[in-house]
Amino acid sequence: MTTPNKRTTIYLDPELHKVLRMKAVASSKSVTELINDAVRESLVEDTEDNAAILVREKESSISYDEMVKRLKKDGLYKIKRMRRLLF
Repeated sequence: MTTPNKRTTIYLDPELHKVLRMKAVASSKSVTELINDAVRESLVEDTEDNAAILVREKESSISYDEMVKRLKKDGLYKIKRMRRLLF
């Protein structure tokens, strides 16, 4: 048996509400389902981020220069510089 949904009031930008209604029709879901899915996904991401932070807390810190050195070694520094020049 599922528990009944809790009722709440949210205020959406009119354009956002319009797009949500269109997506609800296209996906055969209700606006409530779409919002619940989006909130759930956001909370899961937060949980994953927090878990990653806890794991990385134990890592030793490195200096900026060391980080650049590692990026150069891995070839990532060139990609970042190219992106910065292009964009």
